[in-house]
This record gives sequence, C-alpha cells and structure tokens, in this order.
Amino acid sequence: MSIRDKLDLRPSENGHLAEVRQGGSLAYDGDFLKVQQDQVLLPDGKPTIREYIKHPGAVVILPVFDDGSVLMERQYRYPLDQVFIEFPAGKIDPGEESLVTAKRELLEETGYTATDWRYLCTIHNAIAYSDEHLDIFLARGLSEGKADLDEGEFLETFKAPVSDLLAWVRNGKITDVKTVIGIFWLEKVLAEKW
Repeated sequence: MSIRDKLDLRPSENGHLAEVRQGGSLAYDGDFLKVQQDQVLLPDGKPTIREYIKHPGAVVILPVFDDGSVLMERQYRYPLDQVFIEFPAGKIDPGEESLVTAKRELLEETGYTATDWRYLCTIHNAIAYSDEHLDIFLARGLSEGKADLDEGEFLETFKAPVSDLLAWVRNGKITDVKTVIGIFWLEKVLAEKW
C-alpha cells in the first residue's frame, strides 16, 4: 500500500506530494493577521509542524490614465523601515467580493473611480508561510475625486509612465512583489500581447 493510499488523499495527479493535516491550533490571533500551527504528515509518512500566516486576501489595482500613464503610491512600510512605490491595494473584508474591494480601495486611497474594470489574475505572494492571495485588476476610465484614507494610513499618489516603472523594477527602486508583477502584466496588456 502506498503512502497516498494510507493518507486517503483526494485523487490528483500530484497527490503524492501532498501534506495531510492531522490537527492544529491558532498560535497567534492578532487584530489583522493570525498564525496557524498545524501538525501534518509528509508524503513519506513522517510527522512535522507547519506554521503559516492566515490572511483574508487582498486586491491590487493597476489604474491607467487615457494617456497611458499609471497612478502609483508612495507608502512607508514599517517592517522594512522604508517608503515603497506601490500600486493601490488593500485587504478584502469578510464576505466582500474582490471587485467591490478594488473599487473601494481605489477610491479610499487615491480619490479616483474607474468606469472600466478588468480582472487580470490571482497571485500568491508568500506561498511558503502564508495563505494570502491577491486579485489583480486593471482600472481604466479614471475620474479624480477626494481620497478618504483609513485612520493611521498615510501615502502620496503620483503619475508615472510604464517605461519609468519598468526602469525602476530593473534598477531596484521598485521591489514590492505585487507591484513588480503588476507592472509586467501592465506592459503586456497595454502592448495588447495579453
């Protein structure tokens, strides 16, 4: 009998790689993040512990103006003690559809609304230690309004051409993974390759 049979995995061509949860508990319950600690069986039948951050998911918005320039943000990020250049983004509230989150976050953070929304993809930015996913949306038909930042949220917005964004990725000025991936998507979408 194979280990797959012993563990009673769901049929899958990759089932032989699966780790099977045997039990677990919440190791830390924060206001925003939670840390789960699970006991699992590895594919070879040996037990081990897996710790990971539970995250509600988030959205990333790629706001493109009619002239092809992009609305970006500068925001200080405490864990790395520096200001990052990022796309507008935010966490999905419980029960909220990701497109609703994207529209809300764009308005709150930048004051802009968009008439044309397109879902591009979902990414998993930290697969070794988090269940977080990010849904990326392209937003066009932008209209300016008044931002309504959350209490304790400080950022500034600016416009930049895609060519600058690509150069900033290349020279290390942009390192935020969601923004790097979004820029590469944007380059392909605007060139009508994707």
